[in-house]
Amino acid sequence: MSHLTLYQRDYCHLCDMALAVMAEAQAPEFDSVWVDDAPELEARYGTRVPVLRDARDGRELDWPFDAPAVRTFLSAM
Repeated sequence: MSHLTLYQRDYCHLCDMALAVMAEAQAPEFDSVWVDDAPELEARYGTRVPVLRDARDGRELDWPFDAPAVRTFLSAM
């Protein structure tokens, strides 16, 4: 299990874009969590997805982000 999680929704074009950005940034392995069926996640992330979260320190990177922003986020690890 990775310490990185990408919160996303089903059928979310922004989430698809975020996945492409993560690949471009050469992000390490991360888990994907869909917020659609979890009321607590829907309440927290519903209007913010996609969101990249580092479970080790609780930092979150909200969309919109690009590859340089992801690399900067990851360099703080």
